[in-house]
Amino acid sequence: MVLPDGSHSYMFRQQEKHIDWMRIGAFSMDSSVALLTERLIVPARIPKEDETQSLLQSTGCCVLNNVKTGIWISGSVDLLNDPLLCEASSWYAILISLNLLDLSFNFELIFTDLQLVRCPVCDLNTCDGTMQTLDARHIELFQTEGYRNGSWEYELVGSHDNKKHADGASGAIFDVKHFKDCSTSAVFNLKSWVGKPKDWQPRAVITLHAVAVNTNLQKNEGLHVKYHAMRAGAGGEIVSIRISQQLL
Repeated sequence: MVLPDGSHSYMFRQQEKHIDWMRIGAFSMDSSVALLTERLIVPARIPKEDETQSLLQSTGCCVLNNVKTGIWISGSVDLLNDPLLCEASSWYAILISLNLLDLSFNFELIFTDLQLVRCPVCDLNTCDGTMQTLDARHIELFQTEGYRNGSWEYELVGSHDNKKHADGASGAIFDVKHFKDCSTSAVFNLKSWVGKPKDWQPRAVITLHAVAVNTNLQKNEGLHVKYHAMRAGAGGEIVSIRISQQLL
């Protein structure tokens, strides 16, 4: 099987927006419930899906149900500072650690990338980088007819503005079933992976059941944050997730 790279996320839509990509690694979704957040602190509680818009503004997190289970591979695109320069975890190393390269296992695979994309409102010829996207998707997504013919589109789950200086742009995806696992706590140990002040390179961490990214920011006026999901047809399982931050 030939594995696609991160550029394929924009092959069939918005090609002119894509600049670069970074593979982060693989994590497992054992349950069908995912927690998405832009704040790298432990939330007081896990929100319900019908609380999405109200809690995004107050807590910076939301929950998605009916997520396709299996292995997700992570990556991201960054435009918030200079072009992306970051070491990424090897997805196949994660698969080996999970014993998922044994053909006796029948796991679903999902890719996650950090995507470097131009923001929706900028001039294509002069854009110097103002947007970061954590991009997660199922490994079979690019092979499906619904994705390739454009009938499956990303739907806006929620959005809001943080109208004050942000020290960094962060995004994380967790399997709710394993949110309290010891391995997941590594995401919140920021000293172990987030860049030091004035280190503008995007950084990422991946555990067995979670992935997170962070890019330190220079002086700014805040962020516009958007959460998108793609379903496998109307009412289908969620097969791709994006968390995007754009400088205001």
